Amino acid sequence: MKKVYTCFCTDVIHEGHLNILREAAKYGEVIVGVLADAAMVRFNRFPTISLEQRIEIVKATGLAAEVLVQKDVMYDDILGEIKPDYVIHGDNWKEGPEKAIRENVIKNLAEYGGTLLEIPYTYNEEVKKIDDRMKEKLAMPEFRRKRLRQLLTMRPIVKTLEVHSGLTGLIAEKTIVESNGELDQFDAMWISSLCDSTAKGKPDIELVDMSSRIRTIDDVMDVTTKPIILDGDTGGLIEHFVYNVRTLERMGVSAVIIEDKTGLKKNSLFGTEVEQTQDSIENFSAKIRAGKQALRTEEFMIIARIESLILERGMEDALQRAFAYVEAGADGIMIHSRKKEPDEIIKFCEEFRKKDKNTPIVVVPTSFNSITEEELAAAGVNIVIYANQLTRSAFPAMQETAVEILKNHRALEADSRLMPFKDIIRLIDEL
Repeated sequence: MKKVYTCFCTDVIHEGHLNILREAAKYGEVIVGVLADAAMVRFNRFPTISLEQRIEIVKATGLAAEVLVQKDVMYDDILGEIKPDYVIHGDNWKEGPEKAIRENVIKNLAEYGGTLLEIPYTYNEEVKKIDDRMKEKLAMPEFRRKRLRQLLTMRPIVKTLEVHSGLTGLIAEKTIVESNGELDQFDAMWISSLCDSTAKGKPDIELVDMSSRIRTIDDVMDVTTKPIILDGDTGGLIEHFVYNVRTLERMGVSAVIIEDKTGLKKNSLFGTEVEQTQDSIENFSAKIRAGKQALRTEEFMIIARIESLILERGMEDALQRAFAYVEAGADGIMIHSRKKEPDEIIKFCEEFRKKDKNTPIVVVPTSFNSITEEELAAAGVNIVIYANQLTRSAFPAMQETAVEILKNHRALEADSRLMPFKDIIRLIDEL
């Protein structure tokens, strides 16, 4: 009997999946691959149920002779293993990033004479309702909050992009690229105090208060599902910090990063050019402990940001603080540098990992931006934050457009650099 293979990356079986299974059965014995969690988050949405549960819902259809785990987005390994006569899929992968997967399947089938079967994608109101319910579930605080911890176990490095509005959140949420036969997307979002303040036309001195920051978080959460890491600046007074972490935890934020400085906040990229005061190890550790004690779940993360290298206090001071903050309960360490080369960051990671193999390390390669994610992961980094690139790319583009309109007294000359508004609208889901 001929073998027919299809792969699902879903938390629910609806009419469209059943249609594929029934069509597949017309050609032979049906083998279903369930995409592994780590592969699923690489290009699709995060699963809300376990891999084992996803396998069970496929088995429950009674239409699969065998259910396997497909460990990679691309089909090379699974097709090489089972060599099915047919692969069946909906025709919705002919365009967009998933086209790379389709091409991969065609290439593999050609090597041994297999055939690709494509059937019309099922899309109706009932399927749309199911998809909408899945997105709503993914956005719920109890699911979103724990997702960063889950990603740390799945991804070699968690790629995080700065967002400061609902629209930039959608860019982080929906941007998927194909490169060298692989699909990739951002894993998490960073809400920066610098970019949040800048978007409001305010200086980055903790002038924008937490209630205003929360409005930005709400805007982003309303249209996205990915985990959020919040830039908490210094964390403020301990008495205020404990209330803020509980609020963030309740909202579904995954983590807050606080820096060990005191006084009027000055951006770290100024380094020693402006007067900046580093908090004592004892005081900052007490803030971490108080924040941890205020939490109601084990999911929310408090990450300690160390400014020792920024302030030229040396590697030993940075390491001493890192181990002390972990001892105080910090769920991760962010080490920062404003040097153009990543050498001191790599050195810190090497020294820290000699004593601590598990605590997540976070870096923000704004100045030392030549280093790759692969190199950072090899050094022991777990989270990379692209902390301000969307803001910095948007500003010159908007300014140039404004200049063109003023110079020419019309918008024609600026039009070539503008995205059609219908392409922007496509990012926005309609209810």
